[in-house]
Amino acid sequence: MPFESETVARARRHLRKRDPVMRRLIDVVGPFTLRARRDRFRMLVRSIISQQISGKAARSIGRKLEDLIAPDRVAPHTLAALSIADLRSVGISPQKAGYLHDLAAKVDSGAVRLSRAARMADDEVIAELVQVKGIGVWTAQMFLMFSLGRLDIFPHDDLGIRSALRNLYGLGGLPDREMSHRIATPWRPYATIACWYLWRSHEVAERLTAFPER
Repeated sequence: MPFESETVARARRHLRKRDPVMRRLIDVVGPFTLRARRDRFRMLVRSIISQQISGKAARSIGRKLEDLIAPDRVAPHTLAALSIADLRSVGISPQKAGYLHDLAAKVDSGAVRLSRAARMADDEVIAELVQVKGIGVWTAQMFLMFSLGRLDIFPHDDLGIRSALRNLYGLGGLPDREMSHRIATPWRPYATIACWYLWRSHEVAERLTAFPER
C-alpha cells in the first residue's frame, strides 16, 4: 500500500539526516499527511480540468461534471457518452472536452492501462499517459505521486517546487533542471516525500527563517 506509515517514517529520517534544510522544513510542517487517491481515471479527469485555472474553479467544474453524470460515476464509458456541448455546459472548454474524450477513448481501448499502472515502471506509466491529448510529463508525474504513491518522483519543472527551492536554499532565481536535481540528490529514494514538504513550505513561509547554510 502506498505511503505506509513505516515507509514514511523511514523517508522522514532519511531526509532529516541528509539535508539540514529539509530537517528544518519537516520540523516546521509536521507529519506527512498525503494519501494516495484510488480512483485513477477520476484523478486524470480532474488533472485535465485543472489546467490553467484556479483550484477553486477546477473543484467547482469537477463537482458539476460529477453531478451531470450522477448517479453513475465518472468512468470512460460515462464520460464518452457526453457530448462536447454537455461538457461545455458545466464549464469545460471545447479544447479540454476534446482532451477528456481522448482520455476516455484511450483508456477504453487499452492504449492507457490504468488497471495495470501499479505494476508498471515509472517511465512506462509516463509513456502511456502522454499519449493522451492534454497530458504531458508533469501531469503524468502528478499521477505517479498522488494516485500510485510512488516514492521517488521529482517534478523539477513544477513552479511550486522551483520557487520553494529558490526560497529555502537561498538561490538568486528559479533553479534550472541541473540545479534542481543537484539539490534533490540527497533526498533519493524519497523525492516524492520531499516534494510534498516543499509544496507545504509555501503555507508556512513566515515560520521558515534562519535556515542553516547548505
